Amino acid sequence: MLQRHKGFLPWLLLGPGLIWLALFFLIPLYYMGRVSLLEGSDLEGYEFTWNFQTYVDALEAYKTQFGRSLLYAGAATVIAFLIGYPLAYVIALRGGRWRNALLLLVILPFFTTYLVRTLAWQTILDDESVVVDVLKTLGLVADDGRVLATTGAVIAGITYNFLPFMILPLYAALERLDKRMLEAAYDLYATRRQVFLRVTLPMSMPGVVAGVLLTFIPAAGDFVNAELLGSPQQAMIGNVIQSRYLEVTDYPTAAALSFMLMGLILVMITIWARIAGTESLMGAEAK
Repeated sequence: MLQRHKGFLPWLLLGPGLIWLALFFLIPLYYMGRVSLLEGSDLEGYEFTWNFQTYVDALEAYKTQFGRSLLYAGAATVIAFLIGYPLAYVIALRGGRWRNALLLLVILPFFTTYLVRTLAWQTILDDESVVVDVLKTLGLVADDGRVLATTGAVIAGITYNFLPFMILPLYAALERLDKRMLEAAYDLYATRRQVFLRVTLPMSMPGVVAGVLLTFIPAAGDFVNAELLGSPQQAMIGNVIQSRYLEVTDYPTAAALSFMLMGLILVMITIWARIAGTESLMGAEAK
């Protein structure tokens, strides 16, 4: 009987996941798309009129916040990669018996909530904190300057909060490296720099691609760091969406901005996949 219905078995296994996606992704997505095309106000009521002008008006009004979100997310992703790759490399290839302890330190921040971690950064970067005093002593911050409520504080907060999302995929890719490939490269008189650029980095590309995606996507839609560590001059598109939904109650504009952000991220992911190659994302070698 199992042989007779073996074509049905994959769909049976996929069923729970498909139902979950339909209930909690596709149906909400449909309603959010419908809301974005409404016309009216919270007081007078809304009417579905296929009002695509909302998208044009929203983009024109908040293009600065869109650009700022992409800039902050991109900067945080680059910084996370520059910090995360050496750290993942050391843990995977040089960690030895300390590997598990080092990995625990990487994921330890997840033991507290995202909000608490960001509030901790707010305390660390406060004008009266020891960290700011040290920075002023070293001349990195002017005597009358501040760190909190600046672009640097927001990017630092985003980088810190999403750094493990970069480190863990990189570690997984580096840990699976075939050490014989590295030994063969050294046997052929390759320098450490050549081994890294021609062997280690290409073979760890699945982790690089996954780490970049896992860091950039949530960072682009983040609003907590800009709210707590920045000022209105550092507001990101997530702050605008949150304000339009919960404070201004301008639901069509908020929904339109959400769709545009999602579409923009999908376009950027497609471009990144073209550049890096889908084979790298799937962990397979290009043919």
